[in-house]
Amino acid sequence: MANFDLLSIGDANLDAFIVPSESETLCDIDTKKCFIAFSYADKIPVKNLEFAVGGNSANNAVGVKRLGVNVGSVLTLGDDSTGIQIIEKLKKENIDLTYVIQQPSTLSNFNVVVSYTGERTIFTYHAPRSYEFPVQLPKVPWVYLTSMGESYRPFYNHITEWLVKNPETKLAFNPGSWQLRGGTKEIGNVFKLSYIVFVNKQEAEKLTGHEAKSEVTKELLMALSGLGPKISVITDGGNGAYVFDGHRFLHCGVLPMDAYERTGAGDAFGSGFLSAIIKGKILEDALIWGTVNSASVIGYTGAQKGLLKEEDIDTWVERFKSSGVKVEEM
Repeated sequence: MANFDLLSIGDANLDAFIVPSESETLCDIDTKKCFIAFSYADKIPVKNLEFAVGGNSANNAVGVKRLGVNVGSVLTLGDDSTGIQIIEKLKKENIDLTYVIQQPSTLSNFNVVVSYTGERTIFTYHAPRSYEFPVQLPKVPWVYLTSMGESYRPFYNHITEWLVKNPETKLAFNPGSWQLRGGTKEIGNVFKLSYIVFVNKQEAEKLTGHEAKSEVTKELLMALSGLGPKISVITDGGNGAYVFDGHRFLHCGVLPMDAYERTGAGDAFGSGFLSAIIKGKILEDALIWGTVNSASVIGYTGAQKGLLKEEDIDTWVERFKSSGVKVEEM
């Protein structure tokens, strides 16, 4: 049996990226409400089509593996061609698939991503499924738990029971949209068991009921930590990332990069940050690893192509340091 540093638990999907060659955007600049408009009942030419594996858990597994963390994926997939493609891609990244289950007569998750001017609009298909909890999970130092579909509750109950029985395992938690919809009433017990929590600013506000106005505040970080995690990480797009570990408040800006396509930027940050922590790095270094991983990913189509490898990280850290972007106490 593989000697894992981390088990990455959640969902995976296949993403089809299309870049329309003709479209008209309708934007109301005052309210920042933007629409992509296409002619009704027309054929819209597409100038680029790419397929990539995505999903928070798969993105995390590929991200940490490339940075030298020995990871196993815990996934429930369909037994369709999409599920096979997801497995083939993860195999190519040398991720352990012992705990990947393909359910007979079910479909896998599939997204169509319309990429336009650096932002993405996603049509998402979540296959209806019951998530299977592996019979015998190995004892591991770390678990990364993330987004699952509507029927996530039984699996989440199993994993929280397992974590209570294995208190030496540290949990990194990144809730998905169904978990956030349930709020602290549904997932409060997971927060209490968490070592690190990754959320964005809007998610942190929703979870805590604390509004932070234009930027992430110490009060918002403290409110998130009040839910239980030892380390609270809040990302806020172009404003960077914020961390509170119960003692220090840190902020890290973003590298000045032109985004080709922003899919997976948050997952890339999380896998960079978590890899650094697993490798015993300090919080400042973890913020830098997350930031440069995220900066690399947005230069490519899809959530995984631009994920950094272990041999690239030092070059990117140097680039970060020479860019003038800093990690600072708040």
